[in-house]
Amino acid sequence: MGLMPLTYTRPKHVDRDSWNSSASGDSSFSDNEKSDGSVKSGVSGHSAGIPDSLAFDKIINGGTCPPMTVRDFMTYLIYVEHAAENLQFYLWYKDYEKRFNEADTADVKLAPEWTQAMQDEAVAKIRKENVDNVRKEPKGTEIFKGTDFEKQGNDKVIDGANPFHTPPQSSRGEAASEYTASNAPVSTNASSYQTQASEAFQAAGVRQPFTIQPFREEINRVIVNYIMDDAPRQLNLSAPEQKAAMLALSHTTHPTAFRGIFKTIDSSLRRQAHPNFVRWSICNGNPARVFFARALGVGLIIIGLVLGIILTLSKAGRGYRALSAIALVLGISTLVAAYKGMCVVLHGMHHRHIRPWELFVDSERADSLEKRSFESFSSSNSYEDEPWVVKYEKRNVVRKVFDREVWIQEPALRQIQDTIFIQAMLASILFGGILTAIFVAIPGGNYF
Repeated sequence: MGLMPLTYTRPKHVDRDSWNSSASGDSSFSDNEKSDGSVKSGVSGHSAGIPDSLAFDKIINGGTCPPMTVRDFMTYLIYVEHAAENLQFYLWYKDYEKRFNEADTADVKLAPEWTQAMQDEAVAKIRKENVDNVRKEPKGTEIFKGTDFEKQGNDKVIDGANPFHTPPQSSRGEAASEYTASNAPVSTNASSYQTQASEAFQAAGVRQPFTIQPFREEINRVIVNYIMDDAPRQLNLSAPEQKAAMLALSHTTHPTAFRGIFKTIDSSLRRQAHPNFVRWSICNGNPARVFFARALGVGLIIIGLVLGIILTLSKAGRGYRALSAIALVLGISTLVAAYKGMCVVLHGMHHRHIRPWELFVDSERADSLEKRSFESFSSSNSYEDEPWVVKYEKRNVVRKVFDREVWIQEPALRQIQDTIFIQAMLASILFGGILTAIFVAIPGGNYF
């Protein structure tokens, strides 16, 4: 496999806050449909710095090798991006859409399609309600909208109460999650999910759904795990998006009821998580190794400059001054590669460091964690209690710099890294050659 163009640049990091602000508004309610009415993913497109062989759909459909597989994508979202619920919901929805469309039972007719006209009507109604509520707010209270200081219903502020007291999560108590703080499983039967989902419908101000619709029990679990407030895998949805989804789900269990949510999640994965994952995967060393490489690059550059100055001031012949080019070229290339997250030594072997969460986990434990992360309905994605966190923090810097390595199997990723290495070498030859030429051209000092 050849190189990427020498003008190649890595995907830019997409900040979550900036993406949320740019993606908010009407776009979150726009639709993307197939002719049969089912919701489809957005166009994958060609993000800057991401080759077609590492496209989002390619990764999701299993067309890539480690460390660029959907499993690697999931672990990245858990441990780095902290947004694994987006991919978990995405994978569940794709599977649900397929199962629903393949269902050949009479009750499927009880779940009609949630059309675009119905979606538009629901969105317009929600926006009108929001505008009316803002107008009814007493003057000066708008700044507290959406905060803990906002008055809820007929609640009254009690004089002398602590304004910074954290209110209870909700009236439904600990039953919102399958796991309590001690990770002990609580009731997860159908009636429990139905009760919690009913409370969610009531909180959203929409009617209770028909329980005889197909897949209603599964939809209740989705609401409890992903949509309602304080859900263990609560999606990052705006209040209008959440209410629009609850309104749609109160009418039908058809996959198109998720059109608004799915578009938001799909866009987030493609436009933010995926480019960030590719950018992060290009780095073949851990932070300690990359810092060491940068320090080594700066050190070699300083050595080259000092050597060039000494030889220029000495009585040595001009040809000896060219020796500084060795340290300058090595230093600049190492520094440029390290600036892009790469260690040239690891790259020479096409290796990468083992990730911290992979170091202290045996194969059986790793398989268990992977299975849990791909389960549609499980506990939250918190990992702070995992043993490797403390163990890795206690690991000394030298061991981190020389952590275990593994071969990079994905050809496209190696191609990107090869291109970055060539760019670093060309930059070092150019700037190192210029500095060396200056040393050679300057008249000798003949001081010693």
